[in-house]
Parts: sequence; structure tokens; C-alpha cells
Amino acid sequence: MLSIIDPKTPDHFDAVRRLCWEYRAFLLTLDEKSQRIVRTFYPREKYARLMDAIEVEHAAPTGGVRLALKDDQPVGCGMFHTIEPGVAEIKRVFVNEKARGTGAGYAIMNDLIDTCRLKGFRFIRMDTGKPLEAATRLYLSMGFELRDAYSEIPEVADGHLLFFEMDLQG
Repeated sequence: MLSIIDPKTPDHFDAVRRLCWEYRAFLLTLDEKSQRIVRTFYPREKYARLMDAIEVEHAAPTGGVRLALKDDQPVGCGMFHTIEPGVAEIKRVFVNEKARGTGAGYAIMNDLIDTCRLKGFRFIRMDTGKPLEAATRLYLSMGFELRDAYSEIPEVADGHLLFFEMDLQG
């Protein structure tokens, strides 16, 4: 059975951290450009600091974290934070290999979208790497639309990222 929870305990947040590290490791198995992007945006030390502060960086009321459990085992995560008034950014949506194809990614995204809508956000923005075709298909199927970059992007990532937006009031 699959469930999406709002992590509350240290064990839950440790599971989210493990999944985020697994996500980073997965991205480093992709093409060389993706590897350079990960090392530019999230060098190991910077990523470690972010993981140490995940409860703060994505704390309510301006953010949130979700943990996917399949048969009570952590299999995926996702989170959001406020990037400007009325605009949330979804980050680090990841489903590990054993849960891919189970609907966990859809369930995480659906919960994040519903939460952002309930919190009164007008828009959700997010990005993903072009090699992550399954993620792109999922986001488009859920009603996200492609858009231009919404933040300054280092040259190393130019042409390698896709940017999405969902109008929650449209």
C-alpha cells in the first residue's frame, strides 16, 4: 500500500535525507552535462548543509515536505518552498528504483499541488533536467506548462533544463 505523509519525526526526516542523497547520486549517473550541473548547483558540502536544514528550509507555513511510503518503507519524497509571494517552487521530487511505476511520483506531486493550492499559492514553478523524460511527461500530464527560466541559471545549465509552471487559480 502506498501512502504520502507529512514527515514529523526525526526518523521520517532522516528517510527524506536518505532519499535526497539517493536522488543526487542518481543524477550523477546521467550524462556528463547533468553531472556538471549537479556539481555546480549542489556540490557535496552545500548539499550536506541543505540536507541538515531541510526541516527549516521547507517548514510550514511557507513550505512543506512529503514522504512516500510503500508498505511502510520510504520510497520517495518531494518538497516545496516559497520563492516569492504567491509562488511556490517544488524541489527534489524523487522515487527510488523499487517504487518506479507504482504511481508514487504522481501521488507525491498530487499531494504537493493540493497542499500548495490549500495554502493559497497562485502558481507553482519547478525545473528538471532534459534527460529526465519520465519526470517531464508526468509534470505535463498533471497540467504544468513549459515556460522560460524563472531564476538566473549558471551557464553550465544553459539549454539543459526545462522549466514548468502551473496556475493554481486558472
